Amino acid sequence: MLSEVELERYARQVMLFGQDGQERLKKARVFIAGAGGLGCPVALYLAVAGVGYMRVVDKDIAERSNLNRQVLHWEQDIGKEKVVSVEEKLRTVNPHIEIDALCQVIDGSNVSELVGDADLIVDAMDNYAARYLLNRTAHEKGIPLFHGAIRGFDGQAMTVIPGKSACLSCIFPCAPPAEVFPVVGVTPGIIGMIQANEVIKYLLGVGDLLTDRLLVWNGLAAEMETLRFGKRCDCEICGHVPDSK
Repeated sequence: MLSEVELERYARQVMLFGQDGQERLKKARVFIAGAGGLGCPVALYLAVAGVGYMRVVDKDIAERSNLNRQVLHWEQDIGKEKVVSVEEKLRTVNPHIEIDALCQVIDGSNVSELVGDADLIVDAMDNYAARYLLNRTAHEKGIPLFHGAIRGFDGQAMTVIPGKSACLSCIFPCAPPAEVFPVVGVTPGIIGMIQANEVIKYLLGVGDLLTDRLLVWNGLAAEMETLRFGKRCDCEICGHVPDSK
């Protein structure tokens, strides 16, 4: 149940989707892979929306070069574990939610345990090896994956619902070359908020999700388009999974 303080805090949202909808957000358990450029805005906006439990996992330490885009890490956080920095900010932003911050590498030996009983996975990583691992785990657990990626002024987002939509490997069967990529801070802000918006819609059961569509943001042109695609029958992750639509 929502307290009187929470009802006051979320009053403008309750106008949109009612107290029942707000309670759905409070009951939700979200796994966020990454506490960097994408993970920061995703976690921040889910926190202020009232998502009740978030587990944030990242292995890195905050560095000065992160500060142009990773908005929950500040000058005084340099040298601190990113997950600790994120946890401190989110607890200040919204004391009514639970944050579980883990400084760990996400790999094949621990990903299933780390995701645990989460309702969904947010891909806020910066490499495709980890993204493919999250994609596989989402299908093994039968929970959605909310993908985001950025480079420079450009970004992309999509939503994967196992058994109902194409997966990340369908549209990206091969990873692009690994690189240290340039990025301006507004790009992960935009894509991260799109991911958070998708999560909220999914938890509430409203709107049209970015399934079988890749949203592409061109910041220099200030243009956004969606590219439609379908499940590949030869996909090693979901090609053998019957469509449950």
